[in-house]
Amino acid sequence: MITSRRLFTALCLMVGLSVGSEAPAQDAATSEAAASAHLVQGVEYTEKGADTCIKCHDEDSEYPVFSIFKTKHARRADSRTPFAKLQCEGCHGPGANHSQKIRPGEKRPPIMNFGAKTATPSAQQNKICLDCHTRDSRIGWKGSAHETNDVACASCHRVHAPRDPVLTENAQPETCYACHLKQRADFLKPSVHPVRFGVLPCSECHNTHASVATRSLNKPTLNQTCYQCHAEKRGPFLWEHAPVAEDCSLCHVPHGSIHPALLTKRAPLLCQQCHSQAGHPSVAYTGAGLPSGTPSGFLLAGSCLNCHSQVHGSNHPSGVKLMR
Repeated sequence: MITSRRLFTALCLMVGLSVGSEAPAQDAATSEAAASAHLVQGVEYTEKGADTCIKCHDEDSEYPVFSIFKTKHARRADSRTPFAKLQCEGCHGPGANHSQKIRPGEKRPPIMNFGAKTATPSAQQNKICLDCHTRDSRIGWKGSAHETNDVACASCHRVHAPRDPVLTENAQPETCYACHLKQRADFLKPSVHPVRFGVLPCSECHNTHASVATRSLNKPTLNQTCYQCHAEKRGPFLWEHAPVAEDCSLCHVPHGSIHPALLTKRAPLLCQQCHSQAGHPSVAYTGAGLPSGTPSGFLLAGSCLNCHSQVHGSNHPSGVKLMR
């Protein structure tokens, strides 16, 4: 007698075949992903759980798993962890079909795998992670920059590693650089934030899981993010420099620059984007008794900052010109 479960499976197969005959041919990766999803659904869990998995996935395997026993995910005493419930299959799905014996040369039925190079779609992978990790900083993952760009959690995180590199300050940037190549190049420039030295992680400024701000910043605005470290630039000042209060990036590049102090340009060119040169000693000229082409002394060393030293703002009663 055909059970209701088998009848349901047969009906699903019939519908899948009829739809597939009308749909256009898919690429190999999509087809494999569909096959993976179909074979995982509706099969039984293994009888011995993780004991079944580690018989094949030992230290000599192409995909060793023993290191997971050094992580928080493998704590059976903690009811929140996968190993307190279905163990490996809590994340990878039912594995009885995957663990069965196969004939030589036969391809093993797939199971849900994680990572950027697997056939399992990112959304399906992330759903497993978000079943547990939806609180705190990850509650706004839906609609975030990484989610909309189809980034899988396992593309950045290493669940089986005793210490996830992306959670380690000196190793985190290398994980981010895998996609953010321009930022890697910026951090190799002469003037940079100390990210490449392992002093400052990317997550100090960016919220990779969810952010309501542009550029996935930790704070609502760029200036508030900068003020976390540069509090002395916050103000309020008696004499305020307008672009400072508006946006730090009007003068500074956040990741790295070929100019000192992460500036977008060197002074006086930077200052002259807003301040006219007319009637001011801010252009090269020849002084009395000096050879032609001799630059103005006002342009040497700190240039405009030789006089206007309080460029971010001044609280001096006579600091209207930001000179003191």
